[in-house]
Amino acid sequence: MAATFPDPSPRSTEAPATDRATRIESHGIDHIPDGERHGRPGELFAVWAAANVNYLSLVVGGALVLMGLSLAQALVVIVVGNLFWLLTGVLAISGPAAGAPSEVITRAVYGVRGNRVNNAVTGWAISVCYFALNLAAAAGAAFALVGKAGIGASTGVKIVVVLLIAGVTLTIGVYGHGLIVRLYLPITLALATVFGIVAYVVLLHADFGYVPDAPLSGADLWATLIAGVTLIAAGPLSYTTSADFSRYLPRNSSAKAVMGWTALGGFLPSVAVCALGALAATVVDMTDPQAALESLLPGWFAPVFLLALVLGTIAINAMTAYSAGLALQAVGLRIRRSRSVLVDGAVAVALTLYALLVSNFLDTVSNVLQLTVVLLGPAMTVYAVDILLRRNRYDGPALMDESRAGAFWYAGGVNPAGAAGVLGGAAVAALCVNTAYTGPIARVLGGVDLALPVGMGVAGLLYALLMRGRISR
Repeated sequence: MAATFPDPSPRSTEAPATDRATRIESHGIDHIPDGERHGRPGELFAVWAAANVNYLSLVVGGALVLMGLSLAQALVVIVVGNLFWLLTGVLAISGPAAGAPSEVITRAVYGVRGNRVNNAVTGWAISVCYFALNLAAAAGAAFALVGKAGIGASTGVKIVVVLLIAGVTLTIGVYGHGLIVRLYLPITLALATVFGIVAYVVLLHADFGYVPDAPLSGADLWATLIAGVTLIAAGPLSYTTSADFSRYLPRNSSAKAVMGWTALGGFLPSVAVCALGALAATVVDMTDPQAALESLLPGWFAPVFLLALVLGTIAINAMTAYSAGLALQAVGLRIRRSRSVLVDGAVAVALTLYALLVSNFLDTVSNVLQLTVVLLGPAMTVYAVDILLRRNRYDGPALMDESRAGAFWYAGGVNPAGAAGVLGGAAVAALCVNTAYTGPIARVLGGVDLALPVGMGVAGLLYALLMRGRISR
């Protein structure tokens, strides 16, 4: 698959008219020409940091202690699990190389038609589920805030609150990349300030030598440690679309810088906030993190904390909605990106309202998302292996060619290597999983869940073997 590569464009920091914060982004999944590339890799840190100073990280950090780990064990799990942000960083380097979002770059992995299925499942459906979960979490904090203002959280009030939060979130997603880059630095600073104060209060009360009354040992300990790592890793593994936010950078941007700032932007705040949740769990009951943390905070600061929870969720959901909109286009829906974001939002809002007002839908979705690493781990691995095999050399215009004569049509529009890699990895991972159900291998191992490392390892090895010799150097 020979490719031609134009000379790198000169580095520019000024946004073109197509990507200004005050205008709705005109590009969707189409190729970003070199003349419209701009910005610096360092901007990616705030983009990822703002999305990862959030409520879910607090919940997950506290959950590790509730699972029976000591504080020291929980902190080690938090660091190890968040190392998967390195993979998110690796995927991001393909954005400047191709001038295209991840949803298009993966045509090289799965083929034109195969990639539509990939985007429908890992790009759109899972993103909408995460959107609904995060929106419900933000709504819970907003309901408490409304209550402190003396307004009863009636059904009508709840609907209005959910729609307001979704409205702000989708406005950012619709305006797109330029507004995200502009807004997320001040959002990061604001959230860091609030969570810094929360951290100070928690550190004053935390039990740094915390060990549970009945410490885990043997197979139970290993099962819990690996389950904890998987739970933490589910965060970075859900971002198989990191090139979406780096594709406007000039082609000659340093790959190391793109990878580093992306990874650090996710790693540092995730470690800090998850650790904060674990520390809090040593002194308060984190089964209800919001109420537990409020009990430690000064009364005047509680509303500020609740607002920060809502703001952090808006930041992460705006990115999720943005990528889901691109995924919907990549599936083959002929619709403008701004409108596809609204479609995503409408579905997520409907699911959230149904969950909050009618049923326990979120419990079902939560159980499903526990299993997403079975698919997302292999999917992220084959993408990363493809980047390594191609030495990050992607021809953006060639990726836009969906015809049978195109370089990425493969066999009937499907790349057998990509399909075999991700499906093979997912199948083996499913045998090892121990979350919503227990696979046969996990049962033999006494409940130890090796789905994540085994699934990723099998997927990467299969893809590398099947693609060997098929990629032009």
